[in-house]
Amino acid sequence: MYWTLFLTFTRIGAFTIGGGYAMLPLIEREVVGRGWMSRQDFFDLFTVSQSMPGIFAVNISIFLGYRLKKIPGSLVCMLGTILPSFLMILFIALFFTQIRDNVWVENIFKGLRPAVVALIAAPCFTAARSVGLTWKTSFIAIASALVVWLLGVSPIYVIIAAAVGGLFYGLRIKKD
Repeated sequence: MYWTLFLTFTRIGAFTIGGGYAMLPLIEREVVGRGWMSRQDFFDLFTVSQSMPGIFAVNISIFLGYRLKKIPGSLVCMLGTILPSFLMILFIALFFTQIRDNVWVENIFKGLRPAVVALIAAPCFTAARSVGLTWKTSFIAIASALVVWLLGVSPIYVIIAAAVGGLFYGLRIKKD
């Protein structure tokens, strides 16, 4: 099973551009599709992985590996996730001075940007659907994003305001 875990996470790490959130649908398909855990358990691990400091993709691979095969599973999944990116960056670093100002490389990255946005948006919508988020309840997230983006308000203030609003809602409004 260790070899399967390593190859699965190596494939995910090697062929995903855009970071942990872009990896999420692939990890979910592999883990839930193979019957290693239920979809609900996967989203519980997703939630815990988001709340931990560090790289999201590495966090979720460590938690999944631990859930499946304890500490050796964590190490195998972590290496499978990190190793492809590390080797690719090492390879690029060797030739960076030659490709740094290449128009082809610049155009490739410009073409990848919209795809990366879509790869990050897809798991966000999937997670929102799985927790029962509706347009009415997503108002706070949309308003927060607009306040940060358009008005330049620090995300720290938005987080504090959302926490105070949630506390007020839980203590005053929801009681009634």
